[in-house]
Amino acid sequence: MKKHHPETEAVRGAANLEKKNGPLATPIYQTSTFEVTDNDEQLRATHTDHFYTRYGNPTNTVAEKTISSLECVDAALTFSSGMGAITTTLMALLKTGIETTFVDTTDYEQHARAIRPNTKVLYLESPTNPTLRVVDLKKVGAIAREHNLLGMIDSTFGTPINQRPAEFGIDLILHSGTKYLAGHTDMICGVVAGRKDLIEKIWETRTTLGNCMDPHASWMLVRGLKTLAVRVARQNENALRVAEFLADHAKVRSVHHPFLQTHPQYAVARRQMSGGGGMVSFEVEGSAADARRVSEAMRLFTLAPSLGGVESLVSIPVLTSHAMIPAADRVKMGVTEQLIRLSVGIENADDLIADLERALEAVGTPQKVEVASAPPR
Repeated sequence: MKKHHPETEAVRGAANLEKKNGPLATPIYQTSTFEVTDNDEQLRATHTDHFYTRYGNPTNTVAEKTISSLECVDAALTFSSGMGAITTTLMALLKTGIETTFVDTTDYEQHARAIRPNTKVLYLESPTNPTLRVVDLKKVGAIAREHNLLGMIDSTFGTPINQRPAEFGIDLILHSGTKYLAGHTDMICGVVAGRKDLIEKIWETRTTLGNCMDPHASWMLVRGLKTLAVRVARQNENALRVAEFLADHAKVRSVHHPFLQTHPQYAVARRQMSGGGGMVSFEVEGSAADARRVSEAMRLFTLAPSLGGVESLVSIPVLTSHAMIPAADRVKMGVTEQLIRLSVGIENADDLIADLERALEAVGTPQKVEVASAPPR
């Protein structure tokens, strides 16, 4: 069997031995509670990370400070999952009777028209999953300020390496830290970062709900963050090469990547992002069955949900992330049955492209039909 390049082997060939480097690594405060010197200190201690881990923990604090520094904001909070970060943030800042209005993410006049007297939050995602549309953050930030709304963004695909939404007036930045921030497909966590006054309110709700992050998971997140910049740089490079290859392939109908010059928001992406990210989606020139065959024919791109890790993954959105959305709504979103989503890892790009080239041979391949015959008499 042909060996891959060293970069690919380093990721896939064998597990790395964990290097123990003493105090250079962030300590894990694996404790639920902390000792106090007297009862008066206990009364004052609830707002520290040395009281009870549901309120905070020193290991968690390291992760939170690192992320707030990366995002260039006042503060950050970690959660036990990305959905925990989203729901807790909304519960902290909104009241009962929550209503939602959906808009085309790149139609800014539609954004403004959708705002009603009781609108409190303008919530967006950029780049979007899985079609990788890019929202003009400067325009959206201006709309939010004009109408006195909180601007919130799911910036998971962007990462704080490729974009920093606070620079464009967005108040709160959310991440599924499970993905790029942790980066090794081995933990679940969520993050919200932003203004101190807002983070304070969210902290109070998180403390009540209890969906804080475990100290060991925080340590793993800190470890992942140390390599975030180099991982994202490699994923930016690999994903663009993969996108360019797919754009020229006869069996590919369309390709989505923010830094492809054919992308409809290419100019916006170049203006507000330093890299196009590690996600690519494309439509095969064929049927839904063709898309399935292509995804299952890949070897370096592992058929699995999630994204953002060092290894490359492939999924079909209509069968995973968007399976619960009605088909008519998916079509409006541009999420077709032929759409395949790639999370491009840090392997060698030539190996990844070779894997895709071989898998695309499955497009148009007729399915085998087995005919049952009666045994001879």
